[in-house]
Amino acid sequence: MKLNPRQQKILRATVRHYVSTAEPVGSKSLARGYNLQVSAATIRNVMSVLEDSGLLYQPHTSAGRIPSDSGYRTYVNELMAPPRPLTRQMETALSLELDRQDQALEELLQESAQILSRLSGYIALVTLPQIDTARIKHLQLLRVGEQQLLLVVLDIYHNHSTLLRLPSEVIGQRSDDDIDRELQILSNFLSEQLQGRSLHDAELDWSHLDQVFQQYADALQGAITDLSRRSRAVPTTQILVSGVAEALDQPEFAEREQIRSIVQLLEDGKELLWPLITAPDPNPLGPLSQTAARQTAIGLTTAGKRPIEQIAQNALEQTFLTQHGLRIWIGEENPVAPMRSCALVTSRYGSAPGPIGSLGVLGPTRMLYENAIAAVEAAANYLTDAVTSTLTGEELLTLES
Repeated sequence: MKLNPRQQKILRATVRHYVSTAEPVGSKSLARGYNLQVSAATIRNVMSVLEDSGLLYQPHTSAGRIPSDSGYRTYVNELMAPPRPLTRQMETALSLELDRQDQALEELLQESAQILSRLSGYIALVTLPQIDTARIKHLQLLRVGEQQLLLVVLDIYHNHSTLLRLPSEVIGQRSDDDIDRELQILSNFLSEQLQGRSLHDAELDWSHLDQVFQQYADALQGAITDLSRRSRAVPTTQILVSGVAEALDQPEFAEREQIRSIVQLLEDGKELLWPLITAPDPNPLGPLSQTAARQTAIGLTTAGKRPIEQIAQNALEQTFLTQHGLRIWIGEENPVAPMRSCALVTSRYGSAPGPIGSLGVLGPTRMLYENAIAAVEAAANYLTDAVTSTLTGEELLTLES
């Protein structure tokens, strides 16, 4: 339906009023609060037309009206002003609160998820970069007990750590000060030898070490091998989540069953969320079709029995949003059943040839879309800069080759 200017104003006012109050909207409320310059009776007639068009509906016959999923979609695509000033404000807030110096990327992403959740008011979702060429930046050996050492390996994305036993040949034969000095020398040796190499290619020629340090060789090589094995086992669909408790305080999630389904999705259903969050371009129909097949196998159906490709295309026909790499799934557009009462705003961070990840916010369809979009865009811009600055020139050349 092509809306005339009056219908646009009244639909916009209805969405904004319902988002702010969570109460069905009546014509008198709009006449009093939004300077629409028409009578309550006229507003009521226009709302009736919007209801007939499927953009509004009445939850009860005696209640006011609330936006439908199609109403929110029309608002987002046609009536919402691009929130550029708010995006810039949030970028400033992120820069002030985050310090990316000497910080592993996974830690930076976790902190970014926490701030994104707070800025938006919704559940924040951030994926780890999809790249398998992490280069070691630094290694450190620390004594954490009488017979235990901690090996910490910092690469450009993560902090890895593992415990190992202090060799028996060392215990009781040297003073604590001697052991601390030896650990520092070993840390320097390991950093010098392994810096710039992948954790998966961290074999060392221990014969270069003096006899004093040979006693540490077997334990250290075993620890490095263990870290390499564990890093390979990290699931590719790892998603960092923040802000669940606060977001579930929204009235839409008042029913226990709704809360249970959302929490279960975030804990155990990330393979269903993954294609929605990580769509690689403005037409993510390939991976989403795979999602549809997977859902069919477990008994989920697509919204309104429409093909998932059509749902995806409807969700992505957005001029401002697609230009800025943003995607929004609203209510029944979501192919994942527990998300049918939710909206998901996503974007990507990073750029080729470097690592690329995704992030988003998940909340009720009664979402303050301007705020959510600004927060996601600001976080994506910030993390793109952070990821790029994390890589050295040599590493970028390695990725390009």
